Amino acid sequence: MSAPTAVPAPRAATADTVLEVRDLCIDYGVGAGAVRAVTDATLTLRRGEVLGLAGESGSGKSTLAYGLTRLLRAPGVISGGEVLFHNRPQSSAFGAAPNEVVSAGTEIVDLLGADMAKLREIRWSQLAVVFQSAMHALNPVARIDAQLTDVLKAHRRQMSPTERRERAVELLRMVGISADRLRSYPHELSGGMRQRVMIAMALALEPQLVIMDEPTTALDVVTQREILEELMQLRERLGFAIIFITHDLSLLIELADSIAIMYAGRIVERAGADELFHAPRHPYSLGLLNSFPALHGDRVRMEGIPGSPPSLTALPGGCAFHPRCPYAMDRCRTETPQLVRPVSDPVRTGGEDRVAACWLQDGLQEPPAPLHREATGNGSPATDDTHGSDQ
Repeated sequence: MSAPTAVPAPRAATADTVLEVRDLCIDYGVGAGAVRAVTDATLTLRRGEVLGLAGESGSGKSTLAYGLTRLLRAPGVISGGEVLFHNRPQSSAFGAAPNEVVSAGTEIVDLLGADMAKLREIRWSQLAVVFQSAMHALNPVARIDAQLTDVLKAHRRQMSPTERRERAVELLRMVGISADRLRSYPHELSGGMRQRVMIAMALALEPQLVIMDEPTTALDVVTQREILEELMQLRERLGFAIIFITHDLSLLIELADSIAIMYAGRIVERAGADELFHAPRHPYSLGLLNSFPALHGDRVRMEGIPGSPPSLTALPGGCAFHPRCPYAMDRCRTETPQLVRPVSDPVRTGGEDRVAACWLQDGLQEPPAPLHREATGNGSPATDDTHGSDQ
């Protein structure tokens, strides 16, 4: 076998970069009693790209998203790392006066070091969030039109009340809701309609990046499909990037350009959606893929991941996944693997190498067959089965 590969450098920032996250660490609490919820998270997101964050509940997905936007509630504390937002103002701002021109240059904003005035300027205007529960995120005693126009009133002060209402109507129609729902309260809308309103609010100012925290959770499969199809159409039309957080990996296979798998607060694999689906390199990614059924082909017994995710207050030594891993070795119990490019994967001249945090991929032994497959790259799985999602 080859010698272990060096840890690859993160994807270098380019003109297309919208977000860089470097070695982000997040704790709950301070001092000796602090619990590390996210450890050394590193990601780079390009404009127009859909990045999926997947993992079981408690893996740190939402904590990572709220940490990089400085929306963590106490006792959440960012204990290390860097988050850079590449803010590229539009050449003609939405809602601006006819002769008002905004600089087209890119401004790199340190989100962790920015003051509250700068954060307020960027949040919602350039970086928006669709929260997990629309019923709780929407104000239950305010009508939908007030909640939509409040965003415009705060960030586009030059707009008249008539212009704000016209924009609110446009936003609702954009997500498939008729204008007569503007005067409704949240409780008068279905779960799917409330989620559409949240998406409309997030897109009101045409941001460059939208973070979506489980936006289709608890919705029926038909509504999920409708919302996701509309979301992808809007992304194609408006060109914003998305960080899509979900526990449903099958959903991301259809939506995402690239996927980061999280376990116990760490990113354990990053790869393109297609190559992760056809040829996972981490046993946890393989377990997630084996946890949803095939749409056609021979019927096979489902293989879930045994056990439960570990408590962050008492993580096992070495690789946190080793108590549940069918391929665990002695080394896995004592040494924590770092993200490396698997030796079986080629070095890329463009883009970002796939990485996995697993001792089976360090080149010192032959990985088991399920973690050594070659991605077909043709849109069909390496086996005869095609997995579906729970949409």
